[in-house]
Amino acid sequence: MSTPARGPQPESRPAHLPPQHQQPPGREGELTPQADHGEQSYQGADKLKDRVALITGGDSGIGKAVAIAYAREGADQVISYRDEHEDAKDTASWAQKAGRKAILQPGDLTDEQYCINLVKRTVQEFGRVDILVCNAAFQMSHQSLEEISSEEWDRTFRTNIYSMFYLVKAAVPHMRPGSAIITTSSVNLDQPRPTLLPYAATKAAIQNFTGNLAQLLAEKGIRANTVAPGPIWTPLIPSTMPPEQVEKFGQSVPMKRPGQPAELAPVYVLLASPEASYVSGSTIAVTGGKPVI
Repeated sequence: MSTPARGPQPESRPAHLPPQHQQPPGREGELTPQADHGEQSYQGADKLKDRVALITGGDSGIGKAVAIAYAREGADQVISYRDEHEDAKDTASWAQKAGRKAILQPGDLTDEQYCINLVKRTVQEFGRVDILVCNAAFQMSHQSLEEISSEEWDRTFRTNIYSMFYLVKAAVPHMRPGSAIITTSSVNLDQPRPTLLPYAATKAAIQNFTGNLAQLLAEKGIRANTVAPGPIWTPLIPSTMPPEQVEKFGQSVPMKRPGQPAELAPVYVLLASPEASYVSGSTIAVTGGKPVI
C-alpha cells in the first residue's frame, strides 16, 4: 500500500467553528469544516496485524478514526453503528483500501440482543474477538434539570453504559490472553459540564466500570483501559448543542481549539497493541491540555 500523504498539522486545524446545527445523530458530510479522521495522514506499522476488532460507533468521529487506523495497522473489523449508512460505508471503504475486511452491522446498542448478536457475528466471521472498542455515545444539551425527560435519561445510560456491559459479557468468552477492551469516557468524568448532566454521569460510570474490568479480567490476560477525550470535532457536537455553543467549542482548553478524531486514533492503537502489555485500568486523557484525574 502506498504511503498516505500527511494530513493537516495542528497549526492549520481550525480554532473557530462556524455556528451550525444538525438533527441528531448528525452526519459527517454536513460538518463545516470536515473532520479529520486520518484518511490522508495515518501511517500504519503492522502493530495490530491479523487482529480482530469490534468497534461501536464506527461510522463517524472517533470510531471512524479508530477503524481507519486499525485497518492500516493490519486489523480486520466489525463496525457497529445505528443508521448512518452512508457514513458507515465510507468508513468501511477506507478499511478495505488498506486491504482489511470491514463488516458493517447496523442496530441499536440499547438492545441487549443486538449486542449479543454483534459479538456472535464477529465470532462467526473471524473466530474470535481480540479488541473490543466501546465508543458509541448519546448526549443532549440542556439548561435545566426540568428539560431532561426520563426517556432521555434512560436512553443515555442504555447507550453509553448498559451496552458496554452487554458487549463485554458477550465478548469475553471469545477473547484470548493479550486481548484488549478500550472504552471511551470523557473529560466530563471528573469535570462534569452541567448542561450535559446525563452524559457526564455515564462517563464517570464508564471510567469506574473499566477500572473494575481491568481487575476482574487480569487473570484471563485481558486488559481494559479508557480514553478520556476533551472537545473533539464530530457530528455529535452540532447535533446536540446550540449553534452559539458550537461556535465556541474547544476554545476553553489550553490549546484553544477542538481536537480532531485523527488525534485520538494513535492512543487507541497503543492500548490495543502488545506494546501496552502492562497498561490496564488506566484513563488516558486526550484533552488539549486539560487535566483529568
